Amino acid sequence: MEHIKKVLLEAAHEAGALMLERFQGRFEIEHKEGINNLVTEVDTACEAVIINKIKHHFPDHSILSEEDGATANTSTFQWIIDPIDGTVNFAHGVPLCCISIAVKKDAAIVLGAIYNPMMDECFFAEAGKGAFLNGEPISVSSKTDFNTAFLVTGFPYHYDEQTDPLRVFSKLIKRGLPIRRLGSAALDLCWVACGRFDAFWEYFLNPWDLAAGLLLVREAGGMVTNFKGEQHIIFEPEMLASNGHIHADLLNELNS
Repeated sequence: MEHIKKVLLEAAHEAGALMLERFQGRFEIEHKEGINNLVTEVDTACEAVIINKIKHHFPDHSILSEEDGATANTSTFQWIIDPIDGTVNFAHGVPLCCISIAVKKDAAIVLGAIYNPMMDECFFAEAGKGAFLNGEPISVSSKTDFNTAFLVTGFPYHYDEQTDPLRVFSKLIKRGLPIRRLGSAALDLCWVACGRFDAFWEYFLNPWDLAAGLLLVREAGGMVTNFKGEQHIIFEPEMLASNGHIHADLLNELNS
């Protein structure tokens, strides 16, 4: 596992160096599903850096990546990659974006790294061994009063009438709760893990958005579930992550 951990952190930092070099520069931007769902040539270049490194060291490992898709292989290990989480921020020169890489063994996430090179913050977690920011241990907040909780969420690029992501947001802002929308689910989860936010929820996430961050929050002492309060698995599109103390309160808001 130490070799995998070393390659994981090297891949995150090498891709992050490329991301930082190209930040606020000129690059090609394309549209995916929907006019505001973007992908840049830097996403593709960062993804290539990460995948090439993985294939060099672990040619039998499987890979699931946002831009390149899934590559099945013989190993029980799978790497789950978002080469730039927060691409819209990156494309507009907003430094809230990151590299997110997780390693799954069988059904469990065992390693996760999220690196924001603009802030030079590298979050890392290993199953059973804790969560860290630039090598220092981190933990979720101790906030117990939901009425003073500091929350973060995200919104999808397509509006779904049945789900109505604005419903809960509207209820909570009417109560005066401070809520932020950073534009990067991976960073949202990092900031819950280190106690900057008390909780995060979002609809319509993908595995590469949340795999590394899910492990970070759990290893930092937090709780991660779906909106039914059941333990979250990475292929579920909805997620609630919190410090644990206010989890039931936010679950109640999501389901009432």
